[in-house]
Amino acid sequence: MPFIEELIKYKSCSIVGLEKNTGKTECFNYVMQRLPLETKRVAVSSIGIDGETTDQVTKTAKPEIFLREGMFFGTSEKHYLMKRLSSELLEISSESTSLGNIVIGKALTPGKILLSGPSSSSGLRRWMDEMKKYDIDLTIIDGALSRMSLASPTVSESMILATGAAYSANINTLVQKTAFVVQMINLDITSQENYDTLNNIKNGVWAIDEEGELHDLKVASSLSININTDGLKKCKTLFVSGALTDNFVNNIRQNRIFNEAELVVRDFTKIFLTPMTYNSFVNGKPKVSVLQKSKLIAVCVNPTSPNGIILDSGKLCNALSEAIKLPVYDLRTQNSEL
Repeated sequence: MPFIEELIKYKSCSIVGLEKNTGKTECFNYVMQRLPLETKRVAVSSIGIDGETTDQVTKTAKPEIFLREGMFFGTSEKHYLMKRLSSELLEISSESTSLGNIVIGKALTPGKILLSGPSSSSGLRRWMDEMKKYDIDLTIIDGALSRMSLASPTVSESMILATGAAYSANINTLVQKTAFVVQMINLDITSQENYDTLNNIKNGVWAIDEEGELHDLKVASSLSININTDGLKKCKTLFVSGALTDNFVNNIRQNRIFNEAELVVRDFTKIFLTPMTYNSFVNGKPKVSVLQKSKLIAVCVNPTSPNGIILDSGKLCNALSEAIKLPVYDLRTQNSEL
């Protein structure tokens, strides 16, 4: 179980699917059943709802969440009452959701549960802080569609990515799209000097010139195309505190002041660039970096899509592994190898 051994080195891990039905919940259950509970105190929760038997969009069957005895968990009051396991109710958290406050419990028997945790990254961080009083060694967060923000290093130290035929029914396209996400996850961290200068900036777009002086470019966000470069002759580092978009990148490419600039974002979840724009911008140079990054532990694939398309698992795993230079797992077919 190579990636389980790697996972337990970290205090937190987010499991993120690139699309619905890419095997995220199956991956979550795989991890749950293999964590060494005799040496690790484990807590789990979800952003959104997970563990439903039927997908509410595609109406296809979904694997249920299964917890082992001794695991701590956070779920809404509504779903706590629906659990199919015996548990100790530890507290009702002040963290609220549309389904009630988050209930913190400890499983006394193995069983199934619907996880509906905090609905935002900030809520997850608050819940994880609350769990420190229970001496938790490892927190696992189950993701939700299009909520890549929970994979931010401000939430979790590590992550597992789930992809598959539901993301693209063509192996080559699937590999290309997934490899680009992995490339963004693995962007280099900027210098310590840049981190110290930029980390506490919460808004706007800022530049560091060749003398190390910080300039506020008076840009509310990267969605704006009006950039104030008064007093800035040449930019060494350009920091975008919010979302990084195609329009912004294409705009700064036209300004010679930014020709040699290192473009820094907080983390990969802030990047909303198409592969074409990104590749054209960097042109083979390491021009985009991050203040923080999570450790990508594993990539798992589901070669089956809800509409019945089944990709060749071996071919998909080999092609994706070659593209991203990491092991890729189809947990249904490779259990014996893991």
